[in-house]
Amino acid sequence: MAERAVEQEQPGGWRFLLRALGHRNYRLFFAGQSVSLVGTWLTRVATAWLVYRLSGSALLLGVVGFCGQIPAFLLAPFAGVLVDRWNRHRVLVVTQVLAMLQSFVLAALALTGVIAVWHVAVLSGVQGLINAFDMPTRQAFVVEMVEDRADLPNAIALNSTMFNAARLLGPSVAGGLIAWVGEGGCFLLDGFSYLAVIASLLAMRMVRRPREHAPQHLLTELKEGFAYAFHFGPIRALLLLLAVVSLMGMPYTVLMPVMASEELKGGPNTLGFLMAASGLGALLGAGFLASRRTVRGFGRVIVLTAALFGAGLVGFALSRQVVPSLLMMVVTGFGMMVATAASNTLLQTIVEERMRGRLMSFYLMAFVGTAPFGSLLAGALAARIGAPATIAMGGGVCLVTAAWFYVKLPKLRERTRPIYERLGILPEVASGMREATRRMEPAED
Repeated sequence: MAERAVEQEQPGGWRFLLRALGHRNYRLFFAGQSVSLVGTWLTRVATAWLVYRLSGSALLLGVVGFCGQIPAFLLAPFAGVLVDRWNRHRVLVVTQVLAMLQSFVLAALALTGVIAVWHVAVLSGVQGLINAFDMPTRQAFVVEMVEDRADLPNAIALNSTMFNAARLLGPSVAGGLIAWVGEGGCFLLDGFSYLAVIASLLAMRMVRRPREHAPQHLLTELKEGFAYAFHFGPIRALLLLLAVVSLMGMPYTVLMPVMASEELKGGPNTLGFLMAASGLGALLGAGFLASRRTVRGFGRVIVLTAALFGAGLVGFALSRQVVPSLLMMVVTGFGMMVATAASNTLLQTIVEERMRGRLMSFYLMAFVGTAPFGSLLAGALAARIGAPATIAMGGGVCLVTAAWFYVKLPKLRERTRPIYERLGILPEVASGMREATRRMEPAED
C-alpha cells in the first residue's frame, strides 16, 4: 500500500533506523549521493578559502555566495511547476551531468592558475542555475523511490544523515587537501565524484508516474501553487520560519573563513574543523530524527531546535578559543539540521501529491533562495561591525523567530489535525478505526 491508514509497530534497532534502505531505488540513490556529496563539500570549503585568499574581503565572500544562491530564489517556483510535469528521474540525470561539467571547468581554471574571483562568481551562478532545478526535483523524487509512504519520514531523515555525514567528512579533509593539491585539486575530485550518483540513477528501475491532471499554463499552475502554500496556515508558518532562519542564521557559513583566520588565528585546517564540527552536530541531529517513529510532536521539536540553533550562533560569536568554538558549532549544526529537516518532513507529510513539486520549490525558495540575500547582508554588516557581531545578531533573530513559532503552535496543530486523522497518524484515531472495523465484521455463528 502507498499509505498506511494505521500506524504499525516497527522493528527496533538498526533495521528500524535504516528501514528506508529496504527500497532498492532509494538504496542506490543513497549510495551514489553519499560519494557525490563528499565532493560537493570539498568544493564548498575550497571555494570559500580560494575567494578569501584571492581577495581578503568578507564582502566578496558574500557576493560569491549571493551568485551561487540567487537563481534558486528567482527560478525555484517556476522549476517546481515543471517538476510536477516532467520525469523527475530524467531531470536528475541531466542536472548531475551538468554539475559535473561545471566542476571540471572550475578545476581547469584553478589548476592552470588563471582563476579570478569573477570566474568563481560566474561559475557559482551556473551551479545555482542547475540547483534551481535539481533541488526541488531531488526532494520530490524521494516519494517515488520509497514506495511505502510510512517510510517517507525515515527516508528524509536518512537524506539528512547522508548530507551531514558528507558535511562532516568533506570539510575535515578539505583543509589538508587544499594544502596538498590546492583548491583546483578539490574541484577536480568533486567533478569525478558525480560519476557515482549518475551511475546510481541509471541503475534504477523506475515505474512511469501518470500525471493526474492535464497541464495548464505555467503561470496558472504557479498561481495555484502559491495559493495552496500560503493560504494554509501550517505551511505558511513553516515556510516563514525557514526563510527567517536562512536569511539571518545560515550566513554564518559565509563568514566562517573570517572567524577561522582573524578571530581564531587559524588557517584552512581550522576552517575545515569548524565546518566538520557543524557537520557532526547535524549528523547527530539526523540520527535523532531517524530514530523517531512518527511526525507527532515535530512542532515542538522545531521550536526547540530553532532556538538551539540561534543560541549556538550567539555562543560561537562570543568565543575566541578553538575548542569552545567547535562545541558551539556542534550545537549549531544539531539545531539547524533538526529544525530544517523536521520542517521538510512535516511539509512532505501534509502536502497533496499533485502539489509536491511546487511545495518543495517553495521550501527551497525559503531555505536556500533567501540565503543569497543573507550572504550579501552578512558580508556588508561584517565589513562594518565585524563578523562576530553579525553572527550574534543573526542568532538573536533566530531565537525571536522560534518564540514566535511557539506562540503560533496551538493553532497550527488544530489545522493539521484533520490531515493527521486522514493519514492515521494520531494513535487514538487509528485505534478508533480498528474498533470500527472490528464492529463491522459479522459475528461468528
